[in-house]
Amino acid sequence: MNKKQKKMLTRIIIALILFIGLKLVHLPEMVNVILSLATYFLIGYDILTKAVKGILKKQVFDENFLMAVATVGAIALGDYSEGTAVMLFYQIGEWFQSYAVGKSRKNISELMDIRPDYANIENENGELVQVDPDEVEIGTIIIVKPGEKIPIDGIVVEGNSTLNTSALTGESLPRDASINDEVISGCINLTGLLKIKTTHEFGESTVSKILDMVENASSKKSRSEAFISRFAHYYTPAVVYSALALAILPPIVSLLMGIDSNWSEWIYRALTFLVISCPCALVISIPLSFFAGIGGASNAGVLVKGSNYLEALASTKYVVFDKTGTMTQGVFEVSGIHHASIEKDKLLELAAMAESYSTHPISKSLLQAYGKPVDKERIKNVEEISGHGVIAQIDDKEVLVGNDKLMKKYGIEYKPCHDVGTIVHIAIDQKYVGHILISDKIKPHAKEAIARLKEVGIKETIMLTGDVRTVANKVASDLNIDKVYSELLPQDKVNKVEELLEKKQEKEKLAFVGDGINDAPVLSRVDVGIAMGALGSDAAIEAADIVLMDDDPLKIAKAIKIAKKCLRIVYENIYFAIGVKIICLILSAFGIGNMWLAIFADVGVMVIAVLNAIRTLNVKKL
Repeated sequence: MNKKQKKMLTRIIIALILFIGLKLVHLPEMVNVILSLATYFLIGYDILTKAVKGILKKQVFDENFLMAVATVGAIALGDYSEGTAVMLFYQIGEWFQSYAVGKSRKNISELMDIRPDYANIENENGELVQVDPDEVEIGTIIIVKPGEKIPIDGIVVEGNSTLNTSALTGESLPRDASINDEVISGCINLTGLLKIKTTHEFGESTVSKILDMVENASSKKSRSEAFISRFAHYYTPAVVYSALALAILPPIVSLLMGIDSNWSEWIYRALTFLVISCPCALVISIPLSFFAGIGGASNAGVLVKGSNYLEALASTKYVVFDKTGTMTQGVFEVSGIHHASIEKDKLLELAAMAESYSTHPISKSLLQAYGKPVDKERIKNVEEISGHGVIAQIDDKEVLVGNDKLMKKYGIEYKPCHDVGTIVHIAIDQKYVGHILISDKIKPHAKEAIARLKEVGIKETIMLTGDVRTVANKVASDLNIDKVYSELLPQDKVNKVEELLEKKQEKEKLAFVGDGINDAPVLSRVDVGIAMGALGSDAAIEAADIVLMDDDPLKIAKAIKIAKKCLRIVYENIYFAIGVKIICLILSAFGIGNMWLAIFADVGVMVIAVLNAIRTLNVKKL
């Protein structure tokens, strides 16, 4: 509990003791009135103050106004106990709500704790100096000691250690880090001293992007939250005017008919009606449910950028996957060199040189297999053709390195490969000289992830890839994916997603899971874009609505379960709160209910709804 909550709890306890004491001890009437009023003002002065400020600002119709009018009215009618009781129990409900919000914020604040305070760099004398992470430029060597947070993304250039990534991924097992490994900011260095060469500025590092996502999540509201806001905007004035009519019209009609008007009875009914009608349970519990859902998801390593995306995820029926880096590890290795008409080492050298300017995983695997420094002076006029390959001038010879489509485009006869993998054909001066086979590995949990998606109600899983048909079909078959579309260019992926969006029903949502920069247009287009965050590109993470921080496809099903649980609790609260209030309002209007019923209908329902809402924080067993 924070100081404000402790102070409020103290007020509640003192007021509750005084309230019970006045009920048990018989005092002179004047003393009883004075102590009752003192108890009322002790517990309700802040609500009265807020109500007056709301009136002065012409923002009259809120729960503070309803509570103030109802309780002051009850006291004016001489019902000191009931007026005090309504205010007391309302404040108890508010305290529960505050405590619940604090509990759901705990996960968010723990995540916020990943923000580094400083970065260590060596000065000219070899001494460690702490500087603001914002001041560290790309390419700077920073030192991270055991127990410190990694402040900026980078590559380990010296040292070995294990990293605690639980704040980012939700996983408790530490990860090893050694020379040439990429490390992301926000992780805690556990064992050894690390020297890291920064690859991003602090503002573009993983930790900054995560914090930005979390801080802006509350601004993107779901349809349910928007409905409740609109509902409260019109509902509150309506019930105030209804209560006013209930207090005035029946006595006037009775007076005209020559019957006892009984003003105090109808005013009491109207005040009870006001307390019952207070929309606190809805206004508080619905946003709290989504907030807790986002907090629970973040604790599981799933970052949701807004409650609207959580709501959309709960209605997802189709999940579309990219292949490389999403369902496969994206770690390519040269596994064969076939049909080489020149020396295999020379063939690999030409392929590596031609691909040396590309950042594609295939290019990196060729360079890694070559294993020697590339003499860039031998390379001229490099042209990368999207979805095809690369053309370059190497030693004044035209070298083509790419897939089947590149060979067909330039009319070069090539020899197909019967092994499953990515085939890189090489031609020199329009003459075919062989091909290199590159293989990728399926992620350990990929098959289980598809099975889990079926369990949570996904109708169809689809894979889109730029890879050749044989590789795509083999991966889809191994994972039990329903449909696969292969040999797609980036724009083809967008077109295929457009087709899928047109075929689905209006209430059904389509999610796309990707990690590469060429996935960003698709992530932006679908109902729910999910990015693999730890190794994914900045563009994909920026375009996505949900980010999986540990690249584990199993988290997709877990995220859907969290979303569905959150929505289920939201609707439980809506139906429960509205149902109870309608019943109690009818009873109150006919004089069957009293202030104690009103307290249950307002505070009781609010407390139950709030306690129900915080169940969305519990996501471990999903």
